[in-house]
Amino acid sequence: MSRFFKHGIPANESSIEISEQNGVRSLHLGGSMIQSSMRLAAPNNLELLYTQCMMGFLLFHPDPAHILMIGLGGGSLAKFIHHKMLGTKTTVIEINPQIVTTAHHYFALPTEDDRFQIIVAEGSEYIARQASGTDILMIDGFNDGHQTPSLCTQDFYNNSRNILNKNGILVINLLSRDKGLNHCLRHIENSFNGHIVTMLSEIRGNLIVFAFKQNPGRLTWQSLKTRAKTLEEKYSLPFPKLVSKLRQQSPHDGNYLRFLK
Repeated sequence: MSRFFKHGIPANESSIEISEQNGVRSLHLGGSMIQSSMRLAAPNNLELLYTQCMMGFLLFHPDPAHILMIGLGGGSLAKFIHHKMLGTKTTVIEINPQIVTTAHHYFALPTEDDRFQIIVAEGSEYIARQASGTDILMIDGFNDGHQTPSLCTQDFYNNSRNILNKNGILVINLLSRDKGLNHCLRHIENSFNGHIVTMLSEIRGNLIVFAFKQNPGRLTWQSLKTRAKTLEEKYSLPFPKLVSKLRQQSPHDGNYLRFLK
């Protein structure tokens, strides 16, 4: 049985809605599309497959000191990292303060501390003002089911690359069925010199892009599988399946991971 209800918010913010079904609470912004989900019995786990896929950056950068996120939603990724990666500091940029309130009230978002900070700001403007110092930049910003335009420009991706540390990675959640997908991918390739790989969460679902500030070198599929087993044991996420998804989307080059360009 599903139930749908609105958070008690001002009329101009009434597009924020919450549903519950089979013990899973979900956030909807401006429509029926699910933006974030939380299993009530396991609030710090990653319920949606695309969020698990976004954690695939750990295959390439297992111990980031600082993760910067654009887009909070229900805070699934922020919660998971805060509770599971105790050596990592997380900063989240969210444009809508009401989403922050909703995440605290309904999605068990932790209070801020020395490892977790939320800044209410527009993502592209914030990135443009930052200096380097970020290991992982995660982008999950949608408006009515489409990628937020300001988060899909050449300048934005150029600025994203600039704030990353030497071995930094940009992780972006895109929709594979979005008409602007190829436009975004071209900009990402240009900004990151073609050093990108992708992972499709499911057919016609979310396309996760990993863009590397510098070439991580020749990685064998066997080495990635070995890393995946270690990460699966540590985080209880299906990293071996993520490697398989990477391989399905990557150009074939024998035993090695290849970039799209």
